[in-house]
Amino acid sequence: MQRSPEPKFVIEAGRTEQQYWRDLWQYRELFYFLSWRDILVRYKQTAIGIAWAIIRPFLTMIVFTVIFSNLAKLPTQGTTPYPILVLAGLLPWQFFASSLAQTSNSLVSNANLISKIYFPRLIVPASAIVVNFVDFLVSGLLLLGLMIGYRYVPSWRIITLPFFVLMAAMTAFGFGLWFASIYVKFRDVAQVIPFVIQLGQYLSPVGYSIDVIPERWRLLYSLNPMVGVIDGFRWAILNGDQSLYLPGFVLALIVILLFVWTGIYYFRGVERTFADII
Repeated sequence: MQRSPEPKFVIEAGRTEQQYWRDLWQYRELFYFLSWRDILVRYKQTAIGIAWAIIRPFLTMIVFTVIFSNLAKLPTQGTTPYPILVLAGLLPWQFFASSLAQTSNSLVSNANLISKIYFPRLIVPASAIVVNFVDFLVSGLLLLGLMIGYRYVPSWRIITLPFFVLMAAMTAFGFGLWFASIYVKFRDVAQVIPFVIQLGQYLSPVGYSIDVIPERWRLLYSLNPMVGVIDGFRWAILNGDQSLYLPGFVLALIVILLFVWTGIYYFRGVERTFADII
C-alpha cells in the first residue's frame, strides 16, 4: 500500500510581496472570522445588547437638537424637521468615528494573532469596520422610524445612499490605516485618537446644516472629508430641500482616495515589522 505524499509548505523569498493581493483573497475566511468575532464581542455580557446601537444616537440626537436648534437657534434645511436633519448627519459620523477608533486599535488588540502566524495584516483593520457597519444598519431603523413619525418622504436620491456609506467607510479605513500603523510603534496614538474624534465632531456639520457656513469658507471647510460625506448623506436622504455642494463633494472624494492610497502604501511598507515590534 502506497502512502500519499505529505503536503509540502515552501517558503519563497519575496513571496509575500509578489502574491500579497492573492493571499488577501485566500485568507478571506479569516476576514469573516475576525468580523464575526468582533460582532459577538461588542455586546457580550451587555444587558440590552444591540439596542445600544439605537439608544446612543437617539440620546445624542436629542442633545444636539436642544443645543443647536432650541438654544443656538440654528436654522434647519428647508422644511426638514430638525431631529431628522441631526440624525441624517449623526449616523454617518458615528459610523466613521467608531470605525476609525476600532481600526486604529485593531493591530495592537490582535497582537497575539499577529505575532504568531503569517497572513496579510490588512485583513485586521478591514474587518474592524464590519461590526460598525452592522451598528450603522441597526441605527438606520431609528431614522426610518423618525421619518415615518414625521410623515417625511425621501426623494428618488435615496438610491444613492450606499455610495455615501461607502465613502464614510473608506474615510475611516484610510485614516485608520495610518493610525494603526503608527500605533504599533508609538502608543501615544491611544491618547490622540479620542481627541481627534471629539474635535472632528465639532468641525463636521453633524448637529447643523452646512448652509450655516459662509460661502467663501465652504470649500476650505470641505477639506475635512467628512463634510462631503455628511452633506452627501443628507442630500440622499432628505427631500428636495437639500442641495449637494458639488465642489466640496469632489474635494472630499479626492482627499479620501488620497488617504486610502497613501494609507495602504505606508501600511504595506511597515507591515513586515509589526510582528517584531508589537
